[in-house]
Amino acid sequence: MLSRVADTIYWMNRYLERAENYARFLDVNFNLSLEMPQDISAQWKPLVVTTGDWELYESLYEKIEKSTVIFFLGFDENNPNSIFNSLKNVRENARSVRPDITKEVWEQVNYLYHLVKEEKLKKRWQKKDPRGFFTEVKKGCQLLYGIFETTISRNDGWHFGRIGQLIERADKTSRVLDVKYHMLLPDAKAVGSPLDLIQWAALLKSVSAYDMYRKRFGKLTVQEIPEFLMLDKVFPRSMLRCLIHAERSLHTITGSPTGYLSDAERQLGLLKAQLEYADINEIFASGLHEYLDNFQAKLNDVSNAIFETFFSTDNIMNSHK
Repeated sequence: MLSRVADTIYWMNRYLERAENYARFLDVNFNLSLEMPQDISAQWKPLVVTTGDWELYESLYEKIEKSTVIFFLGFDENNPNSIFNSLKNVRENARSVRPDITKEVWEQVNYLYHLVKEEKLKKRWQKKDPRGFFTEVKKGCQLLYGIFETTISRNDGWHFGRIGQLIERADKTSRVLDVKYHMLLPDAKAVGSPLDLIQWAALLKSVSAYDMYRKRFGKLTVQEIPEFLMLDKVFPRSMLRCLIHAERSLHTITGSPTGYLSDAERQLGLLKAQLEYADINEIFASGLHEYLDNFQAKLNDVSNAIFETFFSTDNIMNSHK
């Protein structure tokens, strides 16, 4: 497979996962805002911080407002990570690899892009209740995941797309967990309070983990929720589960069933092992925020290593000398 095609498919899937995550975060946060005291900044600033876009938001807007945050994360063309820009990038990437995807994939990509474009023109962020839009984006993205699964051959392109999706998913799970623990409840006395439990339940819902968590653990606890989202081996959005399956796809691409033949495999394997053998008590003792911050930095290193190994023109040219 051409490196350009592989890179495009990888990022097409990352942008798709990003758009779905943003829609989910916005939907859950909007619901939470209806139940919480009306402290707009405390409710909406952490959402922007979660996505890693806080510095850009500060440079564009003077204060935190519900409609402004929804516009910024959903529709703002000045935010490269907004739902609108993410789905626009999905469409542009899909267009450039049109021969490598199916008709069904292309049609659904087009549908999603035009859905968001139309809602942008209608100024959906100004509506009293924008949750219908968030739901449509989530359903549209999830339908596209299903179309990928049922219409694309399990070739290198499918595996590169899968890796992109899983790396993006692991990153967003770590970010939403980090912001809840580090920002939303700095007062240790409030741990276990009704407010604390409402926020933890909202966090689980924001990554579609609430039902599966309750089936495994039952009661909401400050320690078991991070353990589930970080270290669970069977929940599809846990950080560890994402890395396990990303590594499998990477091994399939390189043809190495174990060990590593590339720096990308080595770095991904090390990060997966760090989670696989982690103990949640030791993580809390050393600092959850510090652990998650380190994880995000190493995950970025994995993404860079994948680029250098498979997508970099210089690296590919050197391999043929």
